[in-house]
Amino acid sequence: MVAMVKKRMESLMEKIMTNAKDVNEKDAKKLVKEITNTKRIFVTGAGRSGYVVRAFAMRLMHLGSRVYVVGETTTPSIRKNDLLVAVSGSGETASTVQIASAAKKKGARVTVITSKPQSSIGKSADVIVKIKGRLDGRKKRDYLVRQMLGTHEPMVPLGTLFELTTMLFLDTLVEELMVLHKKTEKEMKERHTNLE
Repeated sequence: MVAMVKKRMESLMEKIMTNAKDVNEKDAKKLVKEITNTKRIFVTGAGRSGYVVRAFAMRLMHLGSRVYVVGETTTPSIRKNDLLVAVSGSGETASTVQIASAAKKKGARVTVITSKPQSSIGKSADVIVKIKGRLDGRKKRDYLVRQMLGTHEPMVPLGTLFELTTMLFLDTLVEELMVLHKKTEKEMKERHTNLE
């Protein structure tokens, strides 16, 4: 049993690595530039994508950014030249699409992280970072047929590959921002909550 779990973990990590290699470096640099050139950052995502983007918001706060999670009671109104970072694997999550559209109408810059750049959310984006998710269009869904053909996909549900790869991408972005702005882990730790 444990050997099977370990094997599944290794398989999942291989797929995440494949997805990570497909991230466009120019798009990643555009996102870094957007974050660097704005005074206020808003983040949004639904479900597990929401948890991923909240973790990113926490790290941005540790870096000294003014960052807000859309939907929290203390989140102010978005204004012209603010930045919204929206995460949606499908690009069709209704609440996230509506928030991105509303931000754009208010004159904010919109960055989208999605597996589907041509989706509804992509229409609001100034910058799109594509992160692959689960494989699309599998014609052979039968497990035995896939084994015989040698086509394997990690057995993870729903958008897990997108969410894990996005988490890795955003944490890497934080590291890039640390280097760029000469921030130390000690400085970041000083901003971490002390009420826990």
